[in-house]
Amino acid sequence: MKTPDISKIKDKLLFTPGPLTTAQSVKEAALSDLGSRDSVFIAHVQQIREKLLALAHVGAPEYEAVIMQGSGTFGIESAISSAIPSNGMLLNIINGAYGRRISQIARIHSIPLIELIYDENQLPDLEEIESVLSGSEQITHVAVIHGETTTGLLNPIEEIGKLTARYNKVFIVDAMSTFGAYDIDQKELNISYLISSSNKCIEGIPGFSYVLAKGSELQKCKGRARTLSLDLYDQWAGLNSNGQFRFTPPVQSLLAFHEALIQLEKEGGVNGRAERYSVNNALLVGEMKELGFELYLPANIRSYIITSFLYPVHTDFSFEKFYSALNEKGFVIYPGKLSKVDCFRIGNIGQLFPHDIQKLVDAIESVLFELKIELAEL
Repeated sequence: MKTPDISKIKDKLLFTPGPLTTAQSVKEAALSDLGSRDSVFIAHVQQIREKLLALAHVGAPEYEAVIMQGSGTFGIESAISSAIPSNGMLLNIINGAYGRRISQIARIHSIPLIELIYDENQLPDLEEIESVLSGSEQITHVAVIHGETTTGLLNPIEEIGKLTARYNKVFIVDAMSTFGAYDIDQKELNISYLISSSNKCIEGIPGFSYVLAKGSELQKCKGRARTLSLDLYDQWAGLNSNGQFRFTPPVQSLLAFHEALIQLEKEGGVNGRAERYSVNNALLVGEMKELGFELYLPANIRSYIITSFLYPVHTDFSFEKFYSALNEKGFVIYPGKLSKVDCFRIGNIGQLFPHDIQKLVDAIESVLFELKIELAEL
């Protein structure tokens, strides 16, 4: 098979939770060649670390930003495998695939684990969480996903943070799909480790994750790491000593992210981005309902990041055909990750605007017609 010339392929609109459609200036920022020891690059990395902390309403040295090569899961594993001591125990709150992934990480590293598991369309039971925390002194750390991109569900990190503070537990929050689009005050919410990645709501390109860590907790990580490359303390110590990474960094991704942070500021920061994403989501939900699609989650627990739609109960509906037809028209959506029901997901983050949402909905209507699927009959 002949390999297609990527330079001749037109960009598609990515209605996914990441990678995302990115601004032209972000793409262009990745076109520079810089050495990892170049003073310009080191300055960019330092600015990125400072700006990330500012977005979480904290600053150094009380809190530290640690950049970790690799996807968001690398950052999660770095925090989990570095923060929890050999005599510690993790309480993991789960209502989706990404919560289950944290448990998988803990088991691989032989970390003692208690799981509270809820349905994928259910918020955690705060009374049950408190009961477990009050009844087990062995628990040292608590983990939860903020925005579960399995469904688009938004977990109550404010309430869970209060419980972790009350019972003196270290709080780890996977904010992969929310940081930069939801205002998160890390100190106020008692979050010791806040983790996200470059290709989410700050609208950079893939290549690295980052852990915003409480300084006093980060200091305790020295010598705890269960891996070499994901040692959170050593990664931070290296960056703080000379501004350099222990191992080869994704230079171009970091340059693009630096520009993405500038674009975030120009848009009005987190509040400005949240407003655009909210408008996108409201339009998407309204138009999809008009077409006859049913949402998986009720509005009161649904984020404005990504939305899950149930498969139409129609004998002629095939997600593969539906996906392929949209893809050919230049629109990329996501399959579902639910364990009990069939659904697909549409994200409205990245460089997407209401006119892009409308184009997608028009394309969906066209595809339904082509596939001879009339949802009005359902």
